[in-house]
Amino acid sequence: MTRLGDLERAVMDVLWDVVPGTSDGVTVREVADALDGRELAYTTVMTVLDRLAGKGMVSREREGRAWRYRPAASREAHIAQLMLDALDLGGSRDAALVRFARSVTGTEAEVLRAALGSEAGLTGPDTTGTGVAGPDGPSLTGSGGELTDRVDGPAGRRPAGETAER
Repeated sequence: MTRLGDLERAVMDVLWDVVPGTSDGVTVREVADALDGRELAYTTVMTVLDRLAGKGMVSREREGRAWRYRPAASREAHIAQLMLDALDLGGSRDAALVRFARSVTGTEAEVLRAALGSEAGLTGPDTTGTGVAGPDGPSLTGSGGELTDRVDGPAGRRPAGETAER
């Protein structure tokens, strides 16, 4: 998967934040207007969206003389692919995964356990019946109980430089 430049990322953030999955998409003008604080020409935004379409990051449909753009995948799917690509950079995938697992917070570890348990069809200790420990834990399941790539709940983020508690 292609890494995004700063402007491409800003445009994708607009698409991910503004365009719901059921939307018909947005026009170049709507994206340009949503890029608050940036004095960008219409043609610059059009060029960025065209390049993102060429990279497979956005899909577009013709509406009259204009195009309507939508993200080709969710932000979460994009981030997951970046993580997988990073694992392919060389060295030991296992060592990189262990290092990553040791660097996450307790909440993030619970999210990973729930996802892995759900993927494997296993159930772990949980008090909610959802496959996630604790009543306030993040939810990895949709309304029908299926595993989703969207995580709702506490972010569990820590300041840069801090290590996870074990």
